[in-house]
Amino acid sequence: MDIKEHVPLAPLTTFKIGGTARYFVEVRNEDDIRKAYAWACERKMPFVILGGGSNVLVADQGLDALVVRITTVDFDISGAMLTADAGCNLLFLIRETAKRGLCGWDRLAGIPGSIGGAARGNAGAFGTEIKDVALSVRALNLKTGETKHFSNAECAFSYRHSFFKKHPEWIILRVVLKLHPAAPEESARLIDETIAERNRRHLQDVQAAGSYFMNPIAPPAVREQFEQEKNVRSREGRVPAGWLIEKVGMKGATAGGAIASIQHPNYIVNTGNATAADVRALAKKIKAAVLEKFGIRLEEEAVVLNSDTIKELWR
Repeated sequence: MDIKEHVPLAPLTTFKIGGTARYFVEVRNEDDIRKAYAWACERKMPFVILGGGSNVLVADQGLDALVVRITTVDFDISGAMLTADAGCNLLFLIRETAKRGLCGWDRLAGIPGSIGGAARGNAGAFGTEIKDVALSVRALNLKTGETKHFSNAECAFSYRHSFFKKHPEWIILRVVLKLHPAAPEESARLIDETIAERNRRHLQDVQAAGSYFMNPIAPPAVREQFEQEKNVRSREGRVPAGWLIEKVGMKGATAGGAIASIQHPNYIVNTGNATAADVRALAKKIKAAVLEKFGIRLEEEAVVLNSDTIKELWR
């Protein structure tokens, strides 16, 4: 393993924010992950996995830890089954399966990051989630050295959540998806339409983590207001965080170099010189405004990585 010191993390994230890693290593297989964890344990050094770099905000002070980036990118398509290493880019896989006449997750096109991160957070968009196509997940328990195949049910998928978020000692190695046949040109059309819709909402090619807050479960009166205004049904009793942010007048709100996007206010965007402190200050203002007007507590979907949250992960 080539363990490096003081590696800038901002370029490795979609936010383009954050300090340096005290130690950093890229791992290409399960054995590398085991060795990296053993190295960190010997030095009593916190161990942090960095996947595709989306859905994460790294502290300005950096991370006094061994930051591990998974770069395994092998995949196999057999019949309607896709088996992919955790480091594979999500959009790349969606396009590759479409070329082979397989679909079922086209509406996830454009979500940034890796398949491993998508499975961990049960990524979703436009009514489709990873749980809808995931057959199983192979994961490694760092503490015991055990590997296990988790069925879809054992993954305990829920809205932007899974078993693996609750148990960070389990590191996703590989994901198996079951897709279904479709005409390649039809899948390509749906992928392009999805990305065009995301572009229309200004969700592509911006320095952001993705959706910053999870869509919260709302009281009946708020759900009714949303449904009447937008003429759509709420899903699972939730309303879009972006809609709430707009309703409280926080669309376009700023803190330093961070802005709640005009096009999609649940995207907190780095305009070029934002710090993690700017993002957190803006998030705090947004949460306070939504709580005051609607009585709803927004929760971050983006993972904030600093010394405190790293300790909490491994507590």
